[in-house]
Amino acid sequence: MSIAVAIIEDDAPAREILANWIRRAEGFRLAGEHGSAESALESLAAQKPAVVLMDINLPGLNGIECVRRLKPLLPETQFVMLTVYEDADHIFNALAAGASGYLLKQTPRSELLAALKQVHGGGSPMTSNIARKIVQSFQQKPQPQATEDAELSPRESEVLELLARGYLYKEIADSLGISLPTVNTYIRRIYEKLHVRSRSQAVAKYAHLPLGEDRRPSPARG
Repeated sequence: MSIAVAIIEDDAPAREILANWIRRAEGFRLAGEHGSAESALESLAAQKPAVVLMDINLPGLNGIECVRRLKPLLPETQFVMLTVYEDADHIFNALAAGASGYLLKQTPRSELLAALKQVHGGGSPMTSNIARKIVQSFQQKPQPQATEDAELSPRESEVLELLARGYLYKEIADSLGISLPTVNTYIRRIYEKLHVRSRSQAVAKYAHLPLGEDRRPSPARG
Protein backbone atom coordinates (compact mmCIF):
# COMPACT_ATOMS: atom_id res chain seq x y z
CA MET A 1 0.00 0.00 0.00
CA SER A 2 1.27 3.47 -0.87
CA ILE A 3 2.41 5.83 1.87
CA ALA A 4 0.10 8.85 1.91
CA VAL A 5 2.12 12.05 2.36
CA ALA A 6 0.87 15.60 2.97
CA ILE A 7 3.02 18.71 2.57
CA ILE A 8 2.72 21.97 4.51
CA GLU A 9 5.02 24.57 2.93
CA ASP A 10 4.25 28.23 2.24
CA ASP A 11 6.80 28.66 -0.56
CA ALA A 12 4.81 27.65 -3.67
CA PRO A 13 7.77 26.60 -5.89
CA ALA A 14 9.31 24.55 -3.08
CA ARG A 15 5.94 22.98 -2.32
CA GLU A 16 5.45 22.03 -5.98
CA ILE A 17 8.91 20.43 -6.14
CA LEU A 18 8.16 18.32 -3.07
CA ALA A 19 4.72 17.43 -4.43
CA ASN A 20 6.25 16.27 -7.72
CA TRP A 21 8.82 14.18 -5.85
CA ILE A 22 6.01 12.40 -4.04
CA ARG A 23 3.81 12.00 -7.14
CA ARG A 24 6.62 10.40 -9.15
CA ALA A 25 7.93 8.14 -6.38
CA GLU A 26 6.90 4.50 -6.35
CA GLY A 27 5.18 3.50 -3.13
CA PHE A 28 3.99 7.01 -2.28
CA ARG A 29 0.77 8.97 -2.75
CA LEU A 30 0.27 12.73 -2.36
CA ALA A 31 -2.55 13.11 0.18
CA GLY A 32 -2.61 16.91 0.15
CA GLU A 33 -0.58 20.10 0.05
CA HIS A 34 -1.10 23.27 2.06
CA GLY A 35 0.45 26.72 2.10
CA SER A 36 -0.32 27.49 5.74
CA ALA A 37 -0.88 25.86 9.11
CA GLU A 38 -4.42 27.20 9.18
CA SER A 39 -5.26 25.43 5.92
CA ALA A 40 -3.77 22.19 7.21
CA LEU A 41 -5.74 22.40 10.45
CA GLU A 42 -8.97 22.76 8.48
CA SER A 43 -8.63 19.73 6.24
CA LEU A 44 -5.69 17.49 7.20
CA ALA A 45 -7.70 15.40 9.66
CA ALA A 46 -10.03 14.38 6.82
CA GLN A 47 -7.11 13.58 4.50
CA LYS A 48 -5.56 11.25 7.13
CA PRO A 49 -2.00 11.19 5.74
CA ALA A 50 0.44 8.61 7.07
CA VAL A 51 3.28 11.16 7.02
CA VAL A 52 3.33 14.96 7.01
CA LEU A 53 6.25 17.08 5.80
CA MET A 54 6.06 20.29 7.84
CA ASP A 55 7.86 23.59 7.32
CA ILE A 56 8.53 25.59 10.51
CA ASN A 57 8.37 29.23 9.45
CA LEU A 58 4.83 29.44 8.08
CA PRO A 59 2.77 32.63 7.76
CA GLY A 60 0.52 33.00 10.80
CA LEU A 61 0.72 29.89 12.95
CA ASN A 62 4.20 28.34 12.86
CA GLY A 63 4.90 24.72 11.96
CA ILE A 64 5.83 23.60 15.47
CA GLU A 65 2.55 24.84 16.91
CA CYS A 66 0.73 23.27 13.96
CA VAL A 67 2.23 19.87 14.81
CA ARG A 68 1.29 20.36 18.47
CA ARG A 69 -2.36 20.93 17.48
CA LEU A 70 -2.55 18.25 14.80
CA LYS A 71 -0.91 15.39 16.69
CA PRO A 72 -3.91 14.78 19.03
CA LEU A 73 -6.19 14.79 15.98
CA LEU A 74 -3.93 12.43 14.01
CA PRO A 75 -2.18 10.25 16.60
CA GLU A 76 -1.09 7.66 14.01
CA THR A 77 0.33 10.25 11.61
CA GLN A 78 4.08 10.83 11.66
CA PHE A 79 5.30 14.42 11.36
CA VAL A 80 8.67 15.24 9.83
CA MET A 81 9.99 18.79 9.99
CA LEU A 82 11.66 20.01 6.78
CA THR A 83 13.38 23.30 7.51
CA VAL A 84 16.52 25.44 7.38
CA TYR A 85 16.71 25.75 11.18
CA GLU A 86 19.57 23.83 12.80
CA ASP A 87 19.54 25.28 16.33
CA ALA A 88 18.76 23.13 19.35
CA ASP A 89 15.70 25.14 20.41
CA HIS A 90 13.86 24.48 17.14
CA ILE A 91 14.91 20.84 17.06
CA PHE A 92 13.77 19.97 20.57
CA ASN A 93 10.65 22.12 20.48
CA ALA A 94 9.60 20.28 17.31
CA LEU A 95 10.25 16.89 18.93
CA ALA A 96 8.38 17.94 22.05
CA ALA A 97 5.42 19.04 19.93
CA GLY A 98 5.14 15.57 18.42
CA ALA A 99 7.46 15.47 15.40
CA SER A 100 9.18 12.14 14.74
CA GLY A 101 11.83 13.39 12.32
CA TYR A 102 13.81 16.51 11.49
CA LEU A 103 15.38 17.11 8.07
CA LEU A 104 17.07 20.10 6.50
CA LYS A 105 15.71 21.52 3.26
CA GLN A 106 18.86 20.69 1.31
CA THR A 107 18.15 16.99 1.84
CA PRO A 108 18.39 15.27 -1.59
CA ARG A 109 15.29 13.63 -3.07
CA SER A 110 16.53 10.05 -2.55
CA GLU A 111 17.38 10.69 1.10
CA LEU A 112 14.07 12.44 1.74
CA LEU A 113 12.06 9.55 0.28
CA ALA A 114 14.13 7.08 2.30
CA ALA A 115 13.44 9.15 5.43
CA LEU A 116 9.69 9.07 4.74
CA LYS A 117 9.83 5.28 4.50
CA GLN A 118 11.87 5.16 7.70
CA VAL A 119 9.46 7.27 9.72
CA HIS A 120 6.50 5.31 8.37
CA GLY A 121 8.26 2.15 9.57
CA GLY A 122 8.69 3.45 13.09
CA GLY A 123 12.03 5.27 12.83
CA SER A 124 12.99 8.87 13.55
CA PRO A 125 14.95 10.13 10.54
CA MET A 126 17.22 13.11 11.08
CA THR A 127 19.83 14.84 8.98
CA SER A 128 23.20 13.62 10.27
CA ASN A 129 24.33 16.94 11.74
CA ILE A 130 20.93 17.32 13.46
CA ALA A 131 21.40 13.92 15.10
CA ARG A 132 24.88 15.01 16.17
CA LYS A 133 23.48 18.15 17.81
CA ILE A 134 21.07 15.99 19.81
CA VAL A 135 23.86 13.70 20.94
CA GLN A 136 26.02 16.70 21.85
CA SER A 137 23.18 18.14 23.91
CA PHE A 138 23.22 14.97 26.02
CA GLN A 139 26.96 15.21 26.46
CA GLN A 140 27.06 18.93 27.26
CA LYS A 141 24.07 19.26 29.56
CA PRO A 142 24.39 18.21 33.22
CA GLN A 143 22.75 14.89 33.98
CA PRO A 144 19.17 15.13 35.25
CA GLN A 145 18.75 15.55 38.97
CA ALA A 146 18.44 12.11 40.49
CA THR A 147 14.98 11.34 41.75
CA GLU A 148 13.57 8.03 42.87
CA ASP A 149 11.27 7.64 39.88
CA ALA A 150 12.96 9.63 37.09
CA GLU A 151 16.64 8.57 37.16
CA LEU A 152 17.46 6.33 34.24
CA SER A 153 19.83 3.40 34.53
CA PRO A 154 23.00 3.43 32.39
CA ARG A 155 21.43 0.93 29.98
CA GLU A 156 18.20 2.95 29.77
CA SER A 157 20.27 6.05 29.01
CA GLU A 158 22.03 4.16 26.20
CA VAL A 159 18.69 3.10 24.75
CA LEU A 160 17.34 6.66 24.95
CA GLU A 161 20.40 8.11 23.22
CA LEU A 162 19.98 5.63 20.35
CA LEU A 163 16.30 6.58 20.16
CA ALA A 164 17.36 10.22 19.86
CA ARG A 165 19.68 9.30 17.00
CA GLY A 166 16.80 7.75 15.07
CA TYR A 167 17.58 4.06 15.55
CA LEU A 168 14.78 1.57 15.00
CA TYR A 169 14.04 -0.83 17.87
CA LYS A 170 15.72 -3.71 16.03
CA GLU A 171 18.77 -1.56 15.35
CA ILE A 172 18.98 -0.70 19.06
CA ALA A 173 18.82 -4.41 19.90
CA ASP A 174 21.59 -5.22 17.41
CA SER A 175 23.76 -2.30 18.54
CA LEU A 176 23.54 -3.19 22.24
CA GLY A 177 23.55 -6.97 21.75
CA ILE A 178 20.17 -7.50 23.42
CA SER A 179 16.86 -8.96 22.28
CA LEU A 180 14.01 -6.96 20.79
CA PRO A 181 11.66 -7.79 23.74
CA THR A 182 14.36 -6.47 26.09
CA VAL A 183 14.51 -3.22 24.11
CA ASN A 184 10.73 -2.91 24.41
CA THR A 185 11.01 -3.44 28.17
CA TYR A 186 13.66 -0.71 28.49
CA ILE A 187 11.58 1.71 26.42
CA ARG A 188 8.50 1.04 28.51
CA ARG A 189 10.51 1.76 31.68
CA ILE A 190 11.93 4.95 30.14
CA TYR A 191 8.43 6.19 29.29
CA GLU A 192 7.20 5.37 32.79
CA LYS A 193 10.13 7.10 34.53
CA LEU A 194 9.94 10.22 32.38
CA HIS A 195 6.13 10.27 32.39
CA VAL A 196 5.90 10.45 28.59
CA ARG A 197 4.04 8.52 25.89
CA SER A 198 6.23 8.83 22.79
CA ARG A 199 9.81 8.73 21.56
CA SER A 200 9.88 12.45 20.75
CA GLN A 201 8.58 13.42 24.19
CA ALA A 202 11.15 11.20 25.89
CA VAL A 203 14.01 12.72 23.90
CA ALA A 204 12.84 16.26 24.56
CA LYS A 205 12.23 15.73 28.27
CA TYR A 206 15.56 14.02 28.88
CA ALA A 207 17.23 16.96 27.14
CA HIS A 208 15.71 19.20 29.87
CA LEU A 209 13.18 20.99 27.69
CA PRO A 210 9.65 21.41 29.12
CA LEU A 211 7.19 19.36 27.07
CA GLY A 212 4.60 22.10 26.88
CA GLU A 213 6.93 25.02 26.20
CA ASP A 214 5.95 27.18 23.24
CA ARG A 215 9.09 28.88 21.99
CA ARG A 216 8.35 30.92 18.90
CA PRO A 217 10.77 30.65 15.97
CA SER A 218 12.81 33.69 15.02
CA PRO A 219 11.67 35.73 11.98
CA ALA A 220 14.24 34.11 9.65
CA ARG A 221 13.04 31.91 6.80
CA GLY A 222 12.61 28.25 7.57
